[in-house]
Amino acid sequence: MIFDNDGNTTIITQEKASIVELVKKIDVLYERFKNNNIIVNITKLDVVTLSDIVEFLQLSNKHRKAKHSFVIVSNSANLDEMPDEIVVVPTTKEAYDIIEMEEMERDLGF
Repeated sequence: MIFDNDGNTTIITQEKASIVELVKKIDVLYERFKNNNIIVNITKLDVVTLSDIVEFLQLSNKHRKAKHSFVIVSNSANLDEMPDEIVVVPTTKEAYDIIEMEEMERDLGF
């Protein structure tokens, strides 16, 4: 797992471990980046299922409730299956676009 910071955004890149292990590690280290927007990049994983994405739901809900963005990047997930409660996009560029839009919405009071 690799952590990078880009301004007020933390990018977490998963390379090898399972999704369940990744979610547990993020939860343990959450205090480090709880005030940043989070991008979880799981594009290195060949197969990403709906159940894998749902593993992030509790963490995503907690982070979004604190008025920060939480975006998962996966080019192998079926985006049509993803629940509306969690944001999954195929590229990092789109993740940054989502964060920018959500920050504007928060600034406007939505």
